[in-house]
This record gives sequence, C-alpha cells and structure tokens, in this order.
Amino acid sequence: MKCPYCNYKEDKVVDSRSTAEESAVRRRRECLKCGKRFTTYEYIEEVSLMVIKKDGRREPFDRKKILAGIIRACEKRPISIEKMEEIVSWAERAIQKKSDREVSSGRIGELVMEKLKSLDDVAYVRFASVYRQFKDVGQFMVELKDILGKEKPLLRRSIKAR
Repeated sequence: MKCPYCNYKEDKVVDSRSTAEESAVRRRRECLKCGKRFTTYEYIEEVSLMVIKKDGRREPFDRKKILAGIIRACEKRPISIEKMEEIVSWAERAIQKKSDREVSSGRIGELVMEKLKSLDDVAYVRFASVYRQFKDVGQFMVELKDILGKEKPLLRRSIKAR
C-alpha cells in the first residue's frame, strides 16, 4: 500500500475491523517513513456492474462517483464521511442483490435519496435537485413542501416563527 502523503510503499496496520454492514474490512495504517496514518477499505471483488446512463450509454459502476455526489450534497452538513460511505455501500449491496449486472443511473439515485431523506433534509434536497434536474423553482418547491408536510407540527411552527 502506497502512503498518500509521501508515496512510500511500506506501512504497518495499526487497527483492523469489519465495517458495520460487514461488507468490507477497514484498516488504519501508519506509514513507516513519514509516520502519518491513513485508512483503507478492502472489498470483495464482485462481478462488475454496468450503469445505464440517461442517454443510453453504459459505463462501469464506480462507487467513487456516487460518493463524490453525496459529499457535495452533504457539504457543510453534520454528516460524517463514514456515514456517507455507509450509504454508498448500502446502495451497492442493494443493487447487487436485485440486479442483472446492469442498473439504471435513476435506480442508483433513488436508493441514495432514500437514505439521504431519512438522514438530512438539506442534503436530500441538494442531491435531489441535481439528480432530478429541477427545471424551475416550482418543481423545487413541490419537493420542499413534501418534506415539510412530513415534519412534526411543532417543528413546522418553529420554522414559521423564524
């Protein structure tokens, strides 16, 4: 494993454990040259999934792209990177369980939105606005009203009072 800080090729494993969903092994490593620590994840290599894009193109499934979208949606929100990675792992497992090795980008987006909606409303709306490509403020407002309609009445009153 190459150190992401100094590119030295030798390190030692400081801690190793399974992730919460037991789909990967998380390892804390320490570079033997610079002494900095970093985390790696080991996943079982599955048969590759293909993603069918909106325009019909097919490309290999890339969990990094999904994580990047979630990170953008969760920017400046109180959500840990570990939680974001859990969402990606959960979505990937769900796809692998029900897929014929091809999945639409729309299905992936729906799975991510399902988890974000229960985690953080702001991150959910940010992700949905990009994923659903809202054409105007009206579409955006429909989504916000849906979220506010499901909030507890006390919370809605406190929001209106501001």
